Amino acid sequence: MLSKIILAGEGGQGVQTIAQILADAAVAENKEVCYIPNFGVEQRGGVSIAFVQIGDEPVSFPKFIKGDIVIALSCRAVERTEQYVGKNTVFVYDSTSNCNSPQAQAKAVKGIPALNVANSELTPRVFNMIILGAVLGATNVVKIESVEGVIDQKLGKKFEKDPGLRELNVKALRRGMEMVA
Repeated sequence: MLSKIILAGEGGQGVQTIAQILADAAVAENKEVCYIPNFGVEQRGGVSIAFVQIGDEPVSFPKFIKGDIVIALSCRAVERTEQYVGKNTVFVYDSTSNCNSPQAQAKAVKGIPALNVANSELTPRVFNMIILGAVLGATNVVKIESVEGVIDQKLGKKFEKDPGLRELNVKALRRGMEMVA
């Protein structure tokens, strides 16, 4: 089975980091992966989008019209991604930003207070890990252990300097999974 995932948010929210970790975790599980980053001046305030496909068979074409799951981290990302939503799509958005609920024809629309949880329970630095956890909880496309392994590889030096940082990231992942359950 092939999972088509779209992540979108403002430049600097970690959309491309989330997508890359997700893709690397899938590779670690010997799955077929296609990751297409889509950004330009997003570092200066535009919407950044990542297209990820993960499956057991080779990805035949990198582009797709409708996603199985669409994750939007900002109001502009909600607006920008509605075109990728179809009747079989699960649409997850950060409800903290007080956007209008997506009016798309999605199978399910789930607003999660990710930024609020990051600010009140954890730290804003792990907002993207909460979102990554939401992706895992909504799709089960890769195992959390694989994601943790990739995070350990990418952030290992930071974890050595601050061992509590790893625990904080894992807690954020699990909290994100809980919010979409």
